[in-house]
Amino acid sequence: MKTIQLQGQQLGTNSPPLIVAEMSGNHNQSLNRALEIVEAAAKCGVHALKLQTYTADTMTLDLDKGEFFISDPKSLWSGHSLYELYQQAYTPWEWHEPIFKRCQELDIIGFSTPFDETAVDFLESLDVPCYKIASFENTDLPLIRKVASTGKPLIISMGMASIAALDETVRTAREAGCQDLILLKCTSTYPASPENTNLMTIPHLRELFDVQVGLSDHTLGIGAAVASVALGATFIEKHFTLSRADGGVDAAFSMEPYEMKQLVEETERAWQALGQISYGATAAEQKSLVFRRSLYVAENIKAGEILTPQNIRRIRPGYGLAPKYYDLVLGKTAKQDLAKGTPLSWDVLL
Repeated sequence: MKTIQLQGQQLGTNSPPLIVAEMSGNHNQSLNRALEIVEAAAKCGVHALKLQTYTADTMTLDLDKGEFFISDPKSLWSGHSLYELYQQAYTPWEWHEPIFKRCQELDIIGFSTPFDETAVDFLESLDVPCYKIASFENTDLPLIRKVASTGKPLIISMGMASIAALDETVRTAREAGCQDLILLKCTSTYPASPENTNLMTIPHLRELFDVQVGLSDHTLGIGAAVASVALGATFIEKHFTLSRADGGVDAAFSMEPYEMKQLVEETERAWQALGQISYGATAAEQKSLVFRRSLYVAENIKAGEILTPQNIRRIRPGYGLAPKYYDLVLGKTAKQDLAKGTPLSWDVLL
């Protein structure tokens, strides 16, 4: 599987998973808070921070009725029009440069999700190192062509996409010039439940499209993300906020700093634990072999005496004959006196 370079960070199975903190609208319309989020993310050890680049007008129409109004009482955003929601959540475009500059100063990757062609042109003017396509835009083939034509690595969330639709998306990206493609398993509910996360899709995606695969995770906690590493995820994205109590459009399913730090640490541990196919004692286990059971003299035995279950036992440590020889030595005769606590060996038996 091809290793991808993202601004000095290696993305692939030979490196720990690349962890991305998604700011989204958690800045709550404060640039100072946005910069604090960048700083907190860097302290947590994340490798990258992602924005979303749009305006309410590039996302939808300014209407507050019908399909443009969220009336579902189960939705986090019930009672708002789409336009109102995007006005509240968007990141002002003039903030992008100082946010990306702070990322650079803190040695983490800064990039974004564009939602239309004007956003791509704007982000190109800032020379972002890569692009992300959101699940709701993974069927917007003109947008995907535009982003792919930059030649930069492209990350696509596959939320709601059928295999047929995803195949069309991948072919479109590749035909438009994308050489470095990462597909993210994603469940487009907010928050997502573990039962609907279906992590087994990750290795299947990798086999189908021969690409690096990761997880855009909207579940609460870190369990799903850590588990994804065992299935081959090399890229993990989670929404991030300073504090859920501060509110915001995405706060309810965003991670706080202590959780993000834990995610970075535990996913790296999970990656380290994968290792390789291995049987027998590892080099680190060699010293532990002596703590296996073996055959020992349990009572003083005189020369010529028969070995019995009373005077021979299978015990720790492992300096005597292996336990598998127990039945074979019973009934044999001691060649010499044997003191209690002597490890049994063939040379003391007739």
